[in-house]
Amino acid sequence: MTTLIGLAALAMHVSLMLALAPVLVGFIRWTRARLMGRIGPSVWQPWRDLLRLARKQPVLAENASWLFRAAPATAFAATLAAAALVPGFALGMATAPLSDLLAIIGLLTFARCTLALAGLDTGTAFGGIGAARDMTYATFAEPAMLLVIFTLALLVGTTNLDAIAQMLREAAVGLRVSLGLALVAILAVAIAENGRIPVDNPATHLELTMVHEAMVLEYSARHLALIDWAAALKLLLWMTLIVAIFAPFGTADAESGLLVWLLAVPAWGLKVGVLAAVLAAFESATAKMRVFRVPEFLGVALLLGVLAAVFLFVSQGFV
Repeated sequence: MTTLIGLAALAMHVSLMLALAPVLVGFIRWTRARLMGRIGPSVWQPWRDLLRLARKQPVLAENASWLFRAAPATAFAATLAAAALVPGFALGMATAPLSDLLAIIGLLTFARCTLALAGLDTGTAFGGIGAARDMTYATFAEPAMLLVIFTLALLVGTTNLDAIAQMLREAAVGLRVSLGLALVAILAVAIAENGRIPVDNPATHLELTMVHEAMVLEYSARHLALIDWAAALKLLLWMTLIVAIFAPFGTADAESGLLVWLLAVPAWGLKVGVLAAVLAAFESATAKMRVFRVPEFLGVALLLGVLAAVFLFVSQGFV
């Protein structure tokens, strides 16, 4: 019975992630437009765009290999697998024993590398520029994320995200400076990983500033729909990951039943919505930085990750 309840919670979690990811992107766009004094598109517009693209026939470059064709589905599957490992409204889902932070980051890295190779596959200059920039940013973002994981593992004793969220929900570790530093570091990494301002602008098509858009510039129709859906799912994944670690209150247990789940879903949506509104406000008040300043931005995240680990190690050494 416990296994069936865990599978039901997982199915509900994955369905909500798939359905709400484009809505999250639409909400951020709408909020940014409102903050700038514009009406803005509907929050459902990303879903309309995905359905429109899915009905079209893709156009492929003549020199595109099997990698270029398989990359959208592969990246989407890897992102979906990572999303299934991140607890949303409930802890103790069927994937809880596999919900390791290193596995989640590994799946996201696999998706990124797949799209980077696809961007290089057709031999276009834009694809090469975007892939090179994306992998360069990753060399700074991933060490910072690993230091955050190390800090959490040092604090809780495991890298299992479900166990970390359970421990922090019970307030067993209390308030710590290292957690605040880790939060700022993971926010910077999340901005870089999702290509948001000030690291990248997902709405731009200028060759001097494109990163993610440059890698997928050759895609169209259902292939582009899968890539856009995966990008929206990745954004929701990172926000869910952040609230699961640093704001686990209101999260239900999988064994609690459907009624408690229905109460926990709005709490999860509210936390993600607040984070999305903060992101929209931050993007409205911030300009995109130069490409060569991005390593400095991620270097600060790396430094904060180091300080978080050092402060926690020192504080535990005196206990």
